[in-house]
Amino acid sequence: MHPMCEHFVHGRIVMNASTLPVRPAAHTLFLGALQAAQAVRNHGVEACLHGMVDTLHCDFLRWHDFAKCARLASHSSDGVIELMPVSDGTTYAFKYVNGHPYNHHHALPTVMAFGVLADVATGLPDFLCELTLTTALRTAATSALAARALARPDSKVMALIGNGAQGEFQALAFHHILGVEEVRLFDTDPAATRKLIHNLQHTTLKLIAYSSVADCVRGADIVTTATASKTKASILTPELIKPGMHINGVGGDCPNKTELHPDVLHACRVFVEFEPQTRIEGDLQHMPQDFAVTELWQVLHNPVLGRTSDADITLFDSVGFALEDFSAMRYMRQLAHQQGLGSWIPLVPALTNPKDLFSLIRPAEPNLAQGA
Repeated sequence: MHPMCEHFVHGRIVMNASTLPVRPAAHTLFLGALQAAQAVRNHGVEACLHGMVDTLHCDFLRWHDFAKCARLASHSSDGVIELMPVSDGTTYAFKYVNGHPYNHHHALPTVMAFGVLADVATGLPDFLCELTLTTALRTAATSALAARALARPDSKVMALIGNGAQGEFQALAFHHILGVEEVRLFDTDPAATRKLIHNLQHTTLKLIAYSSVADCVRGADIVTTATASKTKASILTPELIKPGMHINGVGGDCPNKTELHPDVLHACRVFVEFEPQTRIEGDLQHMPQDFAVTELWQVLHNPVLGRTSDADITLFDSVGFALEDFSAMRYMRQLAHQQGLGSWIPLVPALTNPKDLFSLIRPAEPNLAQGA
C-alpha cells in the first residue's frame, strides 16, 4: 500500500489513534452535516483540501485495486438521483447523491448526499457520513489534483463560470493547491457572485466580477465551468479558447447536460476520470466513441501522458466518480477519529444470538414471580 494511504504527506494529518469512545459491538460511526463542518473548521479548509488531494492521489495510484462501474442514475424532469458504488476488495463504498438545479426554490441545496464505508469481509457498515459538504470539498480537490498535473505550472489567473455552491471550494482549491492568485467571476445570477466575493473576502485572492463569459475568460490561464442548469449548453465556444489554457469542466455531469461547444473538445487534449461513465455524462457525450481521451490515473502514474507543451490546451472533463467519494470518506473518517467527532449508532442490531433476529420483537415473557 502506498504510504500516503494511511499517513498523509506534509504532516497535515497522521492517524495512529482514535479519540472516540470504544466502539460498541456492531455499531456504525455516524458523522452528520454539523459534525463534518466542525471537523473541517477545526482542521482548517486549506489543510483539508491538501489532505483530500493527497488521499485522492493515493487512491488514483491504486486504480487497478478497485472494482469500478458507472453510477446508477434515476432521472426525472426535476433532476437526477444517483447511486455511486466502488470497492477495493477490503472496503466497499457507495454514495447517494442528487442533482436538482431548481432546489433553491425549496430552500434546499442543488446537491445533497450521504455515503457509507463498509467492511467487505463482514458487510458491516463501518462509517455513515454526510456527503453534501464533503462532496464539494472532494470535487474541488479532484479538480486541483487534475490541474496540478495538466495546467501550466505558472498559472495564476482562473476564470470561474458559475458561482453557486461549488464556487468557493473551487476558488480555494486552486488558490491553495496551485497558487492561483486571481479569480475572475461570472454567473447569470449576480447575487451568486456577490455571495462568493463576500465569503472569500478574508483571503488574499483577487476576486473580480465580470458581466459576460467572454470578458471573464479573456486572459485566463485556467477556466473552470461549474454551472447547474440541466441543459445542453455551450458556455465555452472555440473563439474563447487560447493556446496554453487548462479547462476544468465540472458542471456537465449527466446525459443531456453540457457546458462546452463540441469544437472546444476537438481543440483540446481531453482527460477524464472513468471513461465509460464520462462518455455517457460528460461533455464527451458530444463526441463519437472513437474520440481519444486519457484517464487521469494514467497521467498520475506517467506524467508524460499529460501536458506536452505550454501551448497545449488541456481539458479535464470531470463528472465525479465513486473512487473520489471513497477517498473523501476515508479522509473524513480519519478526521472524525482524530477529533473525537461523530457518534456510534446501532444502524444494525447487535444480537446475543445472531440467528435470533426475532428476539428484537418477541413479546416480553410474563413475570412468574409477580403472578405467584
